[in-house]
Amino acid sequence: MKCKLSDICEYRKGKVNTSNLTLKTYISTENMLPDKAGVVEANSLPSTTLVQEYKEHDTLVSNIRPYFKKVWQAKHDGGCSNDVLVFQGNLNVDKDFLYYILANDDFFAYSMATSKGTKMPRGDKKSIMQYELQLFDIKIQKKIVSILKLLDKKIELNNAINNNLAA
Repeated sequence: MKCKLSDICEYRKGKVNTSNLTLKTYISTENMLPDKAGVVEANSLPSTTLVQEYKEHDTLVSNIRPYFKKVWQAKHDGGCSNDVLVFQGNLNVDKDFLYYILANDDFFAYSMATSKGTKMPRGDKKSIMQYELQLFDIKIQKKIVSILKLLDKKIELNNAINNNLAA
C-alpha cells in the first residue's frame, strides 16, 4: 500500500537539558558520518540549555546537505542539534523498517530535490513528510528488516576484515 511518511511517523518534539547529556549521547551534524556510516563521539556539548531529544530506536537524519546521507538509528536516549531531524515511528511501522526507509538513497534524492538553499541546502521539513513509500504488513516489514540486518552485519564484518588487513 502506498502512503506518505507522515502516515507512519512524526518528528519528535521533546527537549532535553544539555546537563543530562554526554559526548556520547549528543548528536550534531558534525559527529554524524556521511554515507550512512553512523556516528562518532561529539567533540563538545552545545552552550544552549535545551536541545532536541531523541529516544532509543528513533532515526536521526542530518537536515543540512542531505546529499551527505547522514543517518543513524539511536542505540540509546540523548539529545541533538536542531540541524538533525528526529523521526519517531508510530504503530503502523517497525522501527527498524522506518530506519531502512530513511536510509534509502531514494529518500535522500527526494530530500535534495525538495531542499531549500544552494550552498548549504537544507531539507524542507514539510516536504519530507510528503515522501511517498510502499508500506507493507508489519510481518513483512519484519522479514525485510531481518534480511537487511543480515546484509548490514556482513558488510560490517567485511569492513572490519579490510581494516585489519590494511593495518
